[in-house]
Amino acid sequence: MPRHPKASLEDTPITAPAFKGKRPRELSADAAVSVIDVSKSFATGGGGTLVLDDIDLDIRRGEFFSLLGPSGCGKTTLLRILAGFENPDSGQVLIGNRDMTGVPPHLRNVNTVFQSYALFPHLNVQDNVAFGLKMKGVPQALQRERVARALETVRIADFAKRRPEQLSGGQRQRVALARAIVNEPEVLLLDEPLSALDLKLRKELQVELSNLQETLGITFVFVTHDQEEALVMSDRIAVMNRGRVEQLGRAEELYERPRTAFVANFLGSSNLIPGTVSEVLEGSAIVRTVHGPLSTRYSAGLKVGQDVVLSIRPEKLRMERDDVAVGNEVRARVDDIVYTGAENQYLLQASGQSLVAFQLNADIGADEDFDYDEEVALYLPPESLVVLQDG
Repeated sequence: MPRHPKASLEDTPITAPAFKGKRPRELSADAAVSVIDVSKSFATGGGGTLVLDDIDLDIRRGEFFSLLGPSGCGKTTLLRILAGFENPDSGQVLIGNRDMTGVPPHLRNVNTVFQSYALFPHLNVQDNVAFGLKMKGVPQALQRERVARALETVRIADFAKRRPEQLSGGQRQRVALARAIVNEPEVLLLDEPLSALDLKLRKELQVELSNLQETLGITFVFVTHDQEEALVMSDRIAVMNRGRVEQLGRAEELYERPRTAFVANFLGSSNLIPGTVSEVLEGSAIVRTVHGPLSTRYSAGLKVGQDVVLSIRPEKLRMERDDVAVGNEVRARVDDIVYTGAENQYLLQASGQSLVAFQLNADIGADEDFDYDEEVALYLPPESLVVLQDG
């Protein structure tokens, strides 16, 4: 099996003008977790199903790292291997530079927060949080001190004497976090801990969880299929597909510069436009498409005659009633309109291809809104047209 280079923050080349995203945190260069050529198959009726295919990556100390992907992509299996609940068929896992081969879960300096929270219903909050310390034989005075500190950290101290059934979903999630961090693990593993919560609470806890991780300084490895969760909370994201890391990088890089059609469409949505490179210039390229020639700022490695696929996010499309006359213009017709509250999503037909454009609802009902069957001009900014590697 061929070896793939270790995925890193620097893997995404900058071949277009830099974008402005959230300020990156200063992270240690040391790896808290190293996954080296890890593969895993599960037996099925017809033989074996490959779940992880030669995964190779480093997770930095103090990092909020997310494994993002659809069901069946291997993200939860990888998390279970880090926790010690599964063993890889091949490869190696290092935690704190220590080889975890053959090390059982209770001897690894990691804790796991599960989707179900797995709280003991017969114990109150305080005793749930203290359970792990009791099993380790920590003196009672130190138990009380560490439990109190953990409860204060997750803002659940006022409910210390309540049972789990007396708590809301968000409060139970905080108890599960307190129970995990009270053991002061080197790495905290989180398996979709917010998925059972309602949308509003989930959004609130996304920010809280991110702030908590930064305060604690513990390495978080977070599994999710929710793109927004990963974008909001993560220092870096590994997008997984069919047992492989499709792309790894900061949230802004993955969103603004997806490498593949899968990443472009899984991390948000994207318009994909096939074409052929007709001209390569310094710092730009011209691609011939069904919409006419389109200019892109992404030209590195392109050759004249090469078939490519261009990707552009729906919110990057600029809709106008009149021609903009600056190039990269596409004529389209409004086929349908989807109202989502904060924005209108326009489904468009252009030269036999369906496109989608998002427009913020700054003033609903104003003359700026577009109507069904209206002919419009779309402007596709060259810096927003990304050339996909799998095109």
